Amino acid sequence: MIYSENISFQLVDLLLVLAIFSHVTWTVKSSSHCKQALSREIRPHSVAITEFGAVGDGVTLNTKAFQNAIFYLNSFADKGGAKLFVPAGRWLTGSFDLISHLTLWLDKDAVILGSNNSDDWPVVDPLPSYGRGRELPSGRHRSLIYGRNLTDVIIAGENGTIDGQGSVWWNWFRHETLNYTRPHLVELMNSTGVVISNLTFLNSPFWTIHPVYCSHVIVQNVTILAPLDSPNTDGIDPDSSDDVCIEDCYISTGDDLIAIKSGWDEYGISFGRPSTNIIIRRLIGHNRNGSGIAIGSEMSGGVSEVYAENLYFFDSSTAIIIKTARGRGGYVRNIYISNVTLAGVDTAIWFDSNFRQHPDELYDPNALPVIERITVKDVVGDNVKVAGLLKGIEGDTFHHVCLLNVSLNVTSESPWNCSYIQGYSASVSPETCQPLKESVYPKHSSDCYHLSDHLQSSGNQNRGSWLLSW
Repeated sequence: MIYSENISFQLVDLLLVLAIFSHVTWTVKSSSHCKQALSREIRPHSVAITEFGAVGDGVTLNTKAFQNAIFYLNSFADKGGAKLFVPAGRWLTGSFDLISHLTLWLDKDAVILGSNNSDDWPVVDPLPSYGRGRELPSGRHRSLIYGRNLTDVIIAGENGTIDGQGSVWWNWFRHETLNYTRPHLVELMNSTGVVISNLTFLNSPFWTIHPVYCSHVIVQNVTILAPLDSPNTDGIDPDSSDDVCIEDCYISTGDDLIAIKSGWDEYGISFGRPSTNIIIRRLIGHNRNGSGIAIGSEMSGGVSEVYAENLYFFDSSTAIIIKTARGRGGYVRNIYISNVTLAGVDTAIWFDSNFRQHPDELYDPNALPVIERITVKDVVGDNVKVAGLLKGIEGDTFHHVCLLNVSLNVTSESPWNCSYIQGYSASVSPETCQPLKESVYPKHSSDCYHLSDHLQSSGNQNRGSWLLSW
């Protein structure tokens, strides 16, 4: 269960979020991969997990029931696909695989519970773009809900719950008793046409939702919760994936709410699959040890074309961060973040070039990341400690960083700290650092990366207006 001291606070947060969403009308022209997906597929065949002997008492282990049900439904994959229905109850299980053309659908009172026995989470090989487990040199425990080489997969419901019961894993991690990297709650690999919507995810052992080497992924209307002191419980981590849409989500965890990744040092460079064309919008959340939106620190395969808008972060460590280091290589370019509201955030914008953890000694210390064309626009914030810590790398200046229409109520006497960066600004308060003081207008607007017209929303024209209830 989630820690009791967090329950009442998070319930209040959720009620506020619901109030916001119920009063806001959006006029957004969707891109081809960012569509309403709730009723996209009607499967011609459906079974309930109870038909395979599952018992929803929170005690009986139902791993075999899930495996048998999905094995049976595989016979319908070429007949329009199938739906596995999880009714009300508490369904304890270990890791299980999904299949193509499947809908996993949870009733509003259904809870899928992750087993507290590590043997029920099998160990699998490291990701090739990481070269080892993220935490330990060996393999990694497989996620609770797992799939690879799949097409057309939907994980959805009527706001049912998937609970990883991660506290046992966090304790093992803190006491350094693990032999393998902790598991995710959901991981899909090498898959396309993925929809995850209308669910609550609780207490992941490690990163919560991890699409890796995937294309055409939609994550909509999900709530992700973990205690604020839980280690590395990122919310959603698109990793070496393209055409990803994340929208209308509330996330409160112990680390980054969203972290965009693309492989680690020489392994990410060699694997060479970037994360690109990622849309994030209408995101609300907070944390104490991470950031609202992070890029990196594993970004060696490259990250580009990231569009984030209509964001609200409160009582958080950092709002927006790019994490990198010497030895990473790769690039982060063409990033556009707009219409951001902050309250009680320690650092609004942070370029951290000192993330020095490496997978092994084989990385190339001369592999320098390319960071360029980063635009942050229409930001308001109250009770912000530091406006920006923008640190490039000596001999590797970060170029074309553009700040426009940024107004922050900053409590620090030194609101900006910049080094090895170059760029432009317009209408920034408090006044920005010297390397960014040259005005965007009139001659440098073409140097600043802008969101394409087909993705513009009315929210950008009136910053903060979407938070009508705050």
